[in-house]
Amino acid sequence: MKSPRLLPVLLALLKFATGYGLASPAYELHRDEYLYLDYGRHLAWGYLEVPPLTALQSWVTLALGGSWFWVKFWPLLWGSLTIYLVGRAVQRLGGGPWAVVLAGLCYLLGAYARLNFLFQPNSFEVLAFTAGCYWLICYVQQPAPRWLYAIGAMLGLAVLNKYSALFFGAALVGALLLTLWRRMLATRHFWLAAGLALLLWLPNLAWQIGHGLPVLHHMELLRATQLVNVSRVDFWKDQLLMNLPGLWVWPAGLLALLLSPQLRPYRVVGFVYAGGLLLLTLLHGKNYYALGYYPILLAAGAAWWEQRLHRWPRLRAALLLVPLLLSLPLLPVMFTLLPPARMLALGQFYGNTGVLRWEDGRDHPLPQDYADMVGWRALADDVWQAYQRLPPDAKGHTFIKCDNYGQAGAINYYNRHRELPAAHSTNGSYLFWYPPQPARLRYLLLVEDNEPAGLAGHCQSVRELPLRPNPFAREQDRHLYLVTAPDTHLIGRIYAERRAALAEWGQF
Repeated sequence: MKSPRLLPVLLALLKFATGYGLASPAYELHRDEYLYLDYGRHLAWGYLEVPPLTALQSWVTLALGGSWFWVKFWPLLWGSLTIYLVGRAVQRLGGGPWAVVLAGLCYLLGAYARLNFLFQPNSFEVLAFTAGCYWLICYVQQPAPRWLYAIGAMLGLAVLNKYSALFFGAALVGALLLTLWRRMLATRHFWLAAGLALLLWLPNLAWQIGHGLPVLHHMELLRATQLVNVSRVDFWKDQLLMNLPGLWVWPAGLLALLLSPQLRPYRVVGFVYAGGLLLLTLLHGKNYYALGYYPILLAAGAAWWEQRLHRWPRLRAALLLVPLLLSLPLLPVMFTLLPPARMLALGQFYGNTGVLRWEDGRDHPLPQDYADMVGWRALADDVWQAYQRLPPDAKGHTFIKCDNYGQAGAINYYNRHRELPAAHSTNGSYLFWYPPQPARLRYLLLVEDNEPAGLAGHCQSVRELPLRPNPFAREQDRHLYLVTAPDTHLIGRIYAERRAALAEWGQF
């Protein structure tokens, strides 16, 4: 290898440090992070949203105290390992220190900055896809069975992390069929590696089958509420924007893998990208679903550029500034550098780039992730204060119900060290975590968009309690209601709503 392994390690450390160091304290956790953290309190082999690998990380996080540092530790760890593999892939493809730094900068300053900051399954998925392609390169260089078993193990973990890894698996098999490496499919070690992947996934697969394949309903909901707003033109425009710092690197890497005689043995890796992106385009996948396919292209492109520019060392040194310059306009939306008020002032600058487009297909003043990272602590504290003002007989006789998982998760997270009943919701996996239906309750605390209908005559009183507003939060119309002495009809209605929601998922 032309450059020592120390350089990829240094890039990994830089990735880890910038993730913590460039985060504004004005932001809290993301709404999805609260849901995933509650997984750690309810370990299982499956959930309505994603497979169980995230839950294991949540359990460890909560066991360590659940602080902001530990929540962010996991995505930053997976991101750091990814950039390390990018550097090692550059070296495997014949690149030297310049190419390692170039590929590392493109990864560090691209959309992975935000992706690797959020405690979601996406960071591990990017790592898994990158590792799979890296080990495929290793196998091409040295066809040893251990690389196939490594790919199989990682693919199994990837499906335990997120079901979209199945698309990567399909793209991988398709790529093998299109190249001379199709002979690999006839080997015993390939099928044993595939069996290893299936074995790792098997507990979750059994959970899915035992629960009526809720993943299918989840995909229907995504298509109906989110993916329907994703056009193929916008999808590809976002591909260019998300990887803007490496826009001159990854296309060169893709073309080199597919067409260059020097990289011809690794053509299979280029076909993995082509197959994966084709599937996502046809299925109207979200833009960030594709991010796992680019890191290995950055490695190939950097190695290719270094070979072409080896006679111009000064030009190469200057070109290292290109990713930095291209990333400058996007730094505020890649790193949580600026507080919401300053981000709001930048809104017009991003215009129709897609940066401000939410899942509803419309542009808003702030990026959706940013609006999803404010206002939660205040909600949790307000609910805690409302509970504290209840008389002593409220202990064990109060039920907290929320409109969505973000509200329930935030209340549970920020009150995790307080004596507050767990918040519940009919949204997502919270459906599984309801306590047994009580014979009676003294109080209900309801977080709702509007006052629930049909309460009159079934309780002693309904009173709205104050919630502190946050002008930057995604949710602007939530209210907190205190219901006193609900009767058995009202309690039964709450549990009937839960049963109806479970039935929609095929759960009984």
